[in-house]
Amino acid sequence: MTYAFVYYFQLNDPLSQLTENYKWIQFFDFYWRLGIDGLSIAPILLTGFITTLATLAAWPVTRDSRLFHFLMLAMYSGQIGLFSSQDLLLFFIMWELELIPVYVLLSMWGGKKRLYSATKFILYTAGSSIFLLIGALGIALYGSNQPTFNFETSANQSYPAALEILFYIVFLIAFAVKLPIIPFHTWLPDTHGEAHYSTCMLLAGILLKMGAYGLIRINMELLPRAHSIFSPYLIIVGAIQIIYAASTSPGQRNLKKRIAYSSVSHMGFLIIGISSISDMGLNGAVLQIVSHGFIGAALFFLAGTGYDRIRLAYLDEMGGLAAPMPKIFTMFSILSLASLALPGMSGFFAELIIFFGIITGPKYLLISKILITFVMAVGMILTPIYLLSMLRQMFYGYKLFTAPNSYFFDAGPRELFVSISLLLPVIGIGIYPDFIFSLSVDKIETLLSNYFYSF
Repeated sequence: MTYAFVYYFQLNDPLSQLTENYKWIQFFDFYWRLGIDGLSIAPILLTGFITTLATLAAWPVTRDSRLFHFLMLAMYSGQIGLFSSQDLLLFFIMWELELIPVYVLLSMWGGKKRLYSATKFILYTAGSSIFLLIGALGIALYGSNQPTFNFETSANQSYPAALEILFYIVFLIAFAVKLPIIPFHTWLPDTHGEAHYSTCMLLAGILLKMGAYGLIRINMELLPRAHSIFSPYLIIVGAIQIIYAASTSPGQRNLKKRIAYSSVSHMGFLIIGISSISDMGLNGAVLQIVSHGFIGAALFFLAGTGYDRIRLAYLDEMGGLAAPMPKIFTMFSILSLASLALPGMSGFFAELIIFFGIITGPKYLLISKILITFVMAVGMILTPIYLLSMLRQMFYGYKLFTAPNSYFFDAGPRELFVSISLLLPVIGIGIYPDFIFSLSVDKIETLLSNYFYSF
């Protein structure tokens, strides 16, 4: 059903399309407002695609499988609702709606430390949601006799500088936990390390992107002056995040935690793209949302299929898996190369466009651009180190290949179908990224024109 949106979506129209606007609760004057524009269409399509494949990936789950799939679809509903929401209160409700399924999926189908990681996840994310609610209520109640949560009305509202900065900080904390931005990232490796791999596909592919989407949709679109003030600091944080996560990842023994830290590192590029305040940088950020959604989901899926066969989670216990599992080895290698931004893959174009966005952006001094570009380049050099060492520890050597009872089943038709379905868009976008740009370019141009006009 999600894919039907593309057929009816007009690419050259930057306004909201396929809208719904109904009065939901009479007493609170609360509206059910939904709509899709150039910013939300790409995440919506990504959500539908990843959820379909994650449902197929969850085929081996036999314990309470109906509840498992119900929770995945409930999570999907919350995510689609959030990306298409045109109302701040509805945005908050959808934001909260998808937390409960993730908590239950973690606590019931996770690993040995599942309760610890589920509790940590809910404390971080539910705690940050309080800030989202405070910000939504503040914007709705300011300067109006009748409170309104409508995005369109809020986008045309001006605020005193101090109040706008305060709103920006409140929303930034809420989105920084979900994205995540350091130092609010510590829930992510624990959650990924314990969650079932189909849940990890949804977490890495979609849940992290909700924070990035909120940063563009609310912080950048509704609070432009504050975003201009905070963007240099966010770029510094993004650069630090790239280096920090890329340096921390090689020290992780757990395979899924290592991939989780690679996600944190790639989110640093996304933060820089959003904070570049340039047409190219913001388009690069949207492309990175889609690109990392496919690559992150694929890596977690392949890590999970490997765990299903060898029942080992730690890299130093692995080795020699290339010979008994050549199909998994081939797919894992190709997608790891995609993650380290190999030319011809989607990750390369996303990071390249963000590079150009920061260099050509009108906001920053030349020396600042050179320094940030240098740090980003160092991060791109560190990325192959932890990804290729991960491949070496898993697939090369003789540890498991020469062990007794070392016969393992390679990927079956289901695993190959899911892996190839995730790989093809990565290659397709790498060859023809204009498909994603065509969805978002008009909306981003409108957003930035309004943005510069507001100063």
